[in-house]
Formats: sequence, C-alpha cells, structure tokens
Amino acid sequence: MSRAALLVLADGRFPAGGHAHSGGAEAAVKAGRITGAESLEAFCRGRLHTSGLVTAGLAAAAALGVDPAALDEAADARTPSPALRAAARRLGRQMMRAARATWPHPELDALARRFPKGAHQPVVLGLTARAAGLGPDDAAYCSAYEGLSGPATATVRLLSLDPFDATAVLARLAPDLDRVARAAAEAAARAATEGVDALPAASAPLLEIGAEAHAAWPVRLFAS
Repeated sequence: MSRAALLVLADGRFPAGGHAHSGGAEAAVKAGRITGAESLEAFCRGRLHTSGLVTAGLAAAAALGVDPAALDEAADARTPSPALRAAARRLGRQMMRAARATWPHPELDALARRFPKGAHQPVVLGLTARAAGLGPDDAAYCSAYEGLSGPATATVRLLSLDPFDATAVLARLAPDLDRVARAAAEAAARAATEGVDALPAASAPLLEIGAEAHAAWPVRLFAS
C-alpha cells in the first residue's frame, strides 16, 4: 500500500471531473439552504451521513474486490434521482479515463468494457483505489472527503465565501468523516461475505429533489 498513491487519488487536481460538480450545493444555495459557513457545515454534515455514507460504502466494497457490476446495480438502487444517476455515470466515465492513464489495471479495463457509458463514480473510485494498491479504508476516506470538498469548493464560487471559512468547515467535520469512513469500511467487509444488501442505504431526499430541479435550469454554473 502506498500512502503517496492515496494523496494522488484524493488530490482535488486529479483529473476526474469533480470540479464541474457542486455536490448539490448550487441547488441548495438557490433554495436558501446554504447562505454562509454555518449552513454550509450543516449541509455537508447531512450529506456526509446520508449519501456520503452510501458512496463511501460502495467505494470501499469495490476496493475490497466485491463484484463491481453488482455494486453498480446497488448504486442505481440507492440513487432514486435520474439526474443524480446520470451525473454519477458521467463522473465515473471521467474517473475511469484518469484511472486507466494513471494506474493501468486489467480490472479497470474489464469495468470499462462492461460499462462503456460509465459505471457509477464510487464504484470506479473504489476499483481505482484497488488498482493503486490502496485498501477499502482508503477508498472510503477518498469518497467521503470528496463528498465534502466538492460542496465547500463550489460554495466559494457561488457565494464568494471566504476560502479560509470553507476550509475551516472541512476541518470541523473531520471527526464525522472518520466515523463515516469507518462505518463504510465495516459495511464493505460485511458485503464481501453477505452481498451488497449489507451496504448502507441512507437517503437524502432534498438532495434528490434538488438535483431534479437543478437539471431543469436553463442556466447553471455546475453540472450537478
């Protein structure tokens, strides 16, 4: 296992397309649910313990070697919004391109053939971690952190929020991130023997509703 590989994968500059997505923050800003650092923290905490837990569990299971096709089906079942499913597959396709260029691996090639239009992003992320020699804990941390950093970065652009304040939000959420990553990795270990139904299936209805509304906007800054 290479901790350097973990840094590369978790780096916001890794060309996986996440910069074009707000993680639901753009819709939340327009709806008045995010107005500053305090409400950003509440939004990110809620996202982390719901959809963040789900995606971290999927990523950890993929890193552990659970069948990625079964995980992709599980991701579909846990994502009611068609807009979010489409965004997850677009991000998965871009993540796959970056992953195969960075850590070539037969399992990545096989998944790309199976899902030419893109598998769900957390599944690709987990398999990328596996190709990089990382474990399920690492994949869970990457996924969970990405779910926080995306909205935080987007809010700096959307609200002209002070970047120092946005980063402080991420720091205050670190204990929550630790708990979610551990829970996701433990669920992935169960999924390896019990099947994908053992993975988290928490819901975030406002994110789903916001994503559908956002997809219909004629003008938007972020893709999702």
